[in-house]
Amino acid sequence: MAAPTSDAGPDRKRDAERTRAEILDVAIREFADKGYAGARVDEIAARTSTTKRMIYYYFGGKEQLYLAALENAYAVIREVERGLDLDELEPVTAIRRLAEATFDHHESHPDFLRLVSIENIHHAEHLAKSEALPGLAGPALEVLSGVLERGRTAGLFRADVDALDVHMVISAFCVFRTANRHTFLAIFGRDMLAARDREHYRTMLGDLVVAHLTAR
Repeated sequence: MAAPTSDAGPDRKRDAERTRAEILDVAIREFADKGYAGARVDEIAARTSTTKRMIYYYFGGKEQLYLAALENAYAVIREVERGLDLDELEPVTAIRRLAEATFDHHESHPDFLRLVSIENIHHAEHLAKSEALPGLAGPALEVLSGVLERGRTAGLFRADVDALDVHMVISAFCVFRTANRHTFLAIFGRDMLAARDREHYRTMLGDLVVAHLTAR
């Protein structure tokens, strides 16, 4: 099977982009389900409309594919954060909106949390090699910093909390609820992802963040 050429026309370029996106989508699920060591490129190829050879052409190898899957997973949540238009909202509403959007995203993208957990097992050794690494944190902190600064200027938010503090609190709540669902259910008999409790937890997260930011 011939590899795509650099002078391919628009249709062929779109086909290549679709193929690459399909490979990434399947790879994310494969790595999330089986981990870095357990995932197989042969299996990813079998579940896509391509071949192992083409996967190596697009990504270079298993480690590069895994890293691309990680980068893509982070890029999706960063895009969500950038698209919230929080500048149009007053600070308290804006911080709630951001917390709720993170809550929604983590709930609907459990593979993202599995990938992050797997990479933590590997001490972020793969992510540390990412050329995209500098851009994975900036958007999230820029969005938060803007909201916090407006809140401080308006006399609403305390001054001794930075954007990374708030990001950590929001992420911790959202990650724990999804990543620890089964052990929490086994020990306490409560399913944190049960539909009946969803709005309770969603509101609870916003309340916690706002209460911390407005505490004197």
